[in-house]
Amino acid sequence: MEYTVNECARLAGISARTLRYYDQIGLLSPARLTAAGYRLYGSREVDRLQQILLYRAMEIPLSQIREMLQDPGFDRERALNGHLATLREKRAQLDTVIQTVEKSLQQLKGECTMKDSEKFEGLRRRAVEENEARYGREIRRRFGDEAMDGANEKSRSLSEKQWEDREALQQCVNDALRRALMTSDPGSPEAMELARLHRKWLCSYWKDDTYTKEAHRALAAMYVQDERFFAYYEGVIPGGAAFLQQAIERYCAE
Repeated sequence: MEYTVNECARLAGISARTLRYYDQIGLLSPARLTAAGYRLYGSREVDRLQQILLYRAMEIPLSQIREMLQDPGFDRERALNGHLATLREKRAQLDTVIQTVEKSLQQLKGECTMKDSEKFEGLRRRAVEENEARYGREIRRRFGDEAMDGANEKSRSLSEKQWEDREALQQCVNDALRRALMTSDPGSPEAMELARLHRKWLCSYWKDDTYTKEAHRALAAMYVQDERFFAYYEGVIPGGAAFLQQAIERYCAE
C-alpha cells in the first residue's frame, strides 16, 4: 500500500510540512514520485517514520536520528528494545511522581504523614531519569554501562542536603566559567579553579575513587563533540563549551 504526503501525515499524526522537511534534510525520502511529481510512501517508509517519531518522543535531535538510521550497523530490534526500556523507566518515574503528589494531598487533608525523604523522592528520580534519557546513550557508549549505572545509583542515594549541595556546585561551576572566560586564557588561575570545581562536581556523580584525569579529559572532549553537551555550556555563556574543554585539558596535563 502507498500513501500520499497528506495520507501519510494523517496516519502518523503529524503535518505534511513535517514530512516534506524530513525529505529535505535527508531523513525520510518517499518511495517514489509520480509522473506529476507527487510523493508516495510505502510500508518501508512508514516503518522508518515510526522509528523517527519514537526517537523524537525521546527528545533525540533529528541530526542524531539521521546518523543512527543511516548507520549500516544500525540494529532496529536492539533500538526498539532500548526505546521500550526507556519508556518503562519513564512510566516508573511518572508513577513515583504521581504517588508523591497523592501522598502530599493526603497529608494536606490530615490523612497521612509524609517523611521528609518521601517529599523529594519523585522529583529526585525524575531528574535521574531525564539525565539518563538525555545523555545516557552516549555516556554508556563511551564509558560503559557500569559508569552510567553507578552515577544513577549515586544520585538516587543522595540525601536532600547532598542533592542541594550538588545543584549549588553546578551553579558555582557555571559562575566560574563566566569569570574564567573573561581572561581568554584556559591556563589562567581562574581557568584552573574552574577545572577544579568541575572535577569536584563530577565526583559528586561518579562512584567514589573512580575519578581519573584520562576520564575527565574524555568527558570534556564530549563538550565540543556532542551537540547536547555543547548546547548546555553554550547556554551558560557563548564560547563556554570549548573554553571549559581547554581548561580541563590544561588542568589534567599538570
